[in-house]
Amino acid sequence: MNKTLLSIGHGYSAQALARRLLPQGWRIIGTTRSADKAREIAASGVEPLIWPDADLEPLLGQIPNVLISIGPGTDGDPILNAYTSIVARTAPELRWVGYLSTTGVYGNHDGGWVDENTALTPTTRRGTARMQAESRWRAIPELPLHIFRLAGIYGPGRGPFTKVKDGTARRIIKKDQVFSRIHVDDIAQALVLSLHQPTPGGIYNLCDDDPVPPQDVIAYAAALLGVPVPPEIAIEDADMSPMARSFYSESKKVRNDRIKQALGWMPLYPSYRSGLAAILEGYD
Repeated sequence: MNKTLLSIGHGYSAQALARRLLPQGWRIIGTTRSADKAREIAASGVEPLIWPDADLEPLLGQIPNVLISIGPGTDGDPILNAYTSIVARTAPELRWVGYLSTTGVYGNHDGGWVDENTALTPTTRRGTARMQAESRWRAIPELPLHIFRLAGIYGPGRGPFTKVKDGTARRIIKKDQVFSRIHVDDIAQALVLSLHQPTPGGIYNLCDDDPVPPQDVIAYAAALLGVPVPPEIAIEDADMSPMARSFYSESKKVRNDRIKQALGWMPLYPSYRSGLAAILEGYD
């Protein structure tokens, strides 16, 4: 197997994947938009490439494994906007293409369960843009595409501990609100499994086994830290940005049975409880 990966949009989840692949002898080229981020990427052992300053066309024709983590903009998917014809031409030569999407494509289900067969009915602009981007990637013939629909991502540096510790965390209450989430290391684990056993056309939800109301996560983080649980605030009384409020416009529980059966994936952190405890071990 050719152990070379082009990581387009080398952010939080892709960096977790790189930490697993680099010790296995992989060469990873990761794109970023800033020189500062490029230096950080280089320090981790990944070869940085500033895009869109650099041209990706030569790499898209040479590297057989490609991970796309860049989200769509107001004018659609930036990679396909720039390179659709090139991706279409080189598709038969590619071995594995992973696209990181979101469970937001399912929209609101009033706390009900969704799986990969659930109709896509996004209710937010972000979810609609992701649905459209998925469709464009899936329309490319012979592309060995794997779509991973991610629940709310958390992990080291993205846990609730800082806000809970400094007293800025809020337990916002909306009746029957429930979310699914995923630890970043479980995303990385799933991508490694997929890279080793490609299933072109596969679409997988990535979430843990324990969807719960968001206020429960904050309360548990406070208990782990041994600090008072933040008071409850009704969503009607909460001062929230439009983006933050949009997260509360959808409520659903996400199933992950397909990836377990297809790839043998089992979450390292099947609940936010084990995930938060693991983060706290490395929390300063």
